[in-house]
Amino acid sequence: MSSTQQKSILMRVQTPQTSLFDDLQVPQTEGIKYVGSKLKILPHIIQIINGLKIRTALDAFSGTTRVAQAFSQLGFDTSANDIAEYSEIFGHCYLLSTKPNEFYQKFIDELNSLKGTFGWFSQHYGGENEAGKRPFQLKNTMKLDAIRDKIDEFDLNFTDKAVLLTSLILALDCVDNTLGHYASYLSGWCKRSYNDLFLKLPRRFAPKTQNRVIKSDAFKTITNFYDLVYFDPPYGSNNEKMPPSRVRYKAYYHFYKSVILNDKPRVFGKANRREDSRDTAFPCIFEEFKRDESNKFIAMRAIERLIANTNARYILLSYSSGGRASKQELQEIISLNGRLLDAREIDYKKNVMSAMRWSYEWVNDDNTHKEYLFLLER
Repeated sequence: MSSTQQKSILMRVQTPQTSLFDDLQVPQTEGIKYVGSKLKILPHIIQIINGLKIRTALDAFSGTTRVAQAFSQLGFDTSANDIAEYSEIFGHCYLLSTKPNEFYQKFIDELNSLKGTFGWFSQHYGGENEAGKRPFQLKNTMKLDAIRDKIDEFDLNFTDKAVLLTSLILALDCVDNTLGHYASYLSGWCKRSYNDLFLKLPRRFAPKTQNRVIKSDAFKTITNFYDLVYFDPPYGSNNEKMPPSRVRYKAYYHFYKSVILNDKPRVFGKANRREDSRDTAFPCIFEEFKRDESNKFIAMRAIERLIANTNARYILLSYSSGGRASKQELQEIISLNGRLLDAREIDYKKNVMSAMRWSYEWVNDDNTHKEYLFLLER
C-alpha cells in the first residue's frame, strides 16, 4: 500500500463519532488514574479489532491492564506483560484470581478495622498543614502503614495477595492529592484527599480464558506466536526543550512500587521518590531522547525493531502525537512490515502533564493531543 493510500485511511477515520460504538459491547474494566491510561480509547481499540479471528492476544505494555482485562472478557486467551510491579499486581488480580469474593472480603473487613500507626509511609508521604508537599493526609498514610504491614502477616499466595494490594491501591487512588502521578503534588489539599481510606473488593470478572501475567522486557515476549499483539509503548516527548528526565514512567509511579514491595527504600527529592526511580536507573529505550548517527530518534528505532520482530498475525499499535516517533514515521514502519488494515486519529483533551509547571513547553501551543491507532496484518 502506498503512503498516499495509508494517509487517506488515516484521515477517513479521524475522530470517529459516538454512533460508531452504538452496537459495540465494551467490557467494563477497572484501574487507577494513570498518565498512559487507555480507558478513553478502549472503545476504539475494541471497534478496530471487531470481526477479526482472534484466540490469543498479548498486551505487551499492559500498564494498569485495562486493555488486557477487555481482551480476556472478549474471550481471548490473554497475556499481559509489563516490567512495572503494579502492572503485575493488577494482572494477577484481574486476569488470574478466581476465588469467590467471600474469601477476600473477610481480609478486607479486617484491614478496614485497623487503627492507624505512624510508620514509613506517614513519615514520607503524610501531611496535615503541608499542602503541596505531601500526596496524602496523615490520617490516611497512618491507615496505610497499618494495612500494608498486616497484608504481609496474612501469608497469602502471590495472586491472593495481589487482590488485596489492588484493593489498597484503588483505595489510595480515591484519597490522593495528585494529578494522577507521584512526580509532584497539588499545591493545596483537593476535596478527595479529605476522604477516609477505605478498601473495597476489586471488580473482578472471573476470567474463563487461559491467561498469563508476564514481568519482562517486551522484546522477550514477542517471539511466541499470538493472533494479536497490542503495543502501547512509553512515548517520551518529541519536544527538544522537554527535559528527558521528566517523562520516565518509573518516576511517576514510584509510590506504588513501595506500596507493593513494602521495602521502605531510601528516597530523594521533593516528591520523595525511590532511589531506584532516578532517571539514570534502568532507562527505557522507548523514552530515549537522543538521536542515532542517522539523526533518527533511538526510540523510533526501537519501535521499528519491535514491530519487525513480532510473531503475530495482527499488530495493533497505539501511539501519542507527543511521542518521539511522528505519524509519518510510524506509517513508514508499518508499510515495511505488513498491510495496514485500519488506522485512527483520536482527539484528546489537554494532556494531564500540561498542568505541571515544568512541562508548559512540552505541550502543543493549542493544547491538542492525539492518539494514533494502527492495525497491521502480517
